[in-house]
Amino acid sequence: MFFLTKVLVSAIIIGVVTEVARIFPKYGGIIAALPLVSLLSLVWLHVQGEQASNMSTFAFGVLWGFPATALLLTIVVICLKASLSLYVSIGLGVGGWLICLTVQNFFVKKILVLF
Repeated sequence: MFFLTKVLVSAIIIGVVTEVARIFPKYGGIIAALPLVSLLSLVWLHVQGEQASNMSTFAFGVLWGFPATALLLTIVVICLKASLSLYVSIGLGVGGWLICLTVQNFFVKKILVLF
């Protein structure tokens, strides 16, 4: 039952954001840029009694993925402005996201070896 509550509340928030974006695209984008999924996930983890250390690890993972996500969105914007289809734009963005995470992990491992 709790799972269904999480899904329903999360879906309502996404629905509201997309309706705002449909009417006011710029403000919808700003609202969507809020870390809603991350914050909702932290709230749900807390409500479910998750330990603070696990929530901290989750939040760090979100932070770790931020540079790749910023790259993904940059690629999507550039592709859409170049009149590529949404699905091609998203595909290229996800590809850039994967490459960025791979490169990021490679360099962090190399740096950690030095210390």
